[in-house]
Amino acid sequence: MKDSPQPIKRRRYDAAFRAEALRLAGESRSTQAAARALNINVKLLYKWQKEALTPVAAARGAEFDPATAAELRQLRATNRRQAQELEILKKAIAIFSVTDNQ
Repeated sequence: MKDSPQPIKRRRYDAAFRAEALRLAGESRSTQAAARALNINVKLLYKWQKEALTPVAAARGAEFDPATAAELRQLRATNRRQAQELEILKKAIAIFSVTDNQ
């Protein structure tokens, strides 16, 4: 029986490499040139760029570096607090506008 060819193992890229690849592609005048410089398939780089633009990527905080993930958590907490303050102010306006008209 002949030896069957070994399956090709896919390379896995960590979040830091992806972030650096996206940064390089953004600074480069062509995504293809960035892919050649990193020795990766250009379709893979295009896929990463598309994923970075989708809201799903923002939901996965694990792909961010720790500083960015911390900033994202802080901004979301600030956003929640400001939304609560806005609701309180809307209720206050409604209460005071009723008492002023009477």
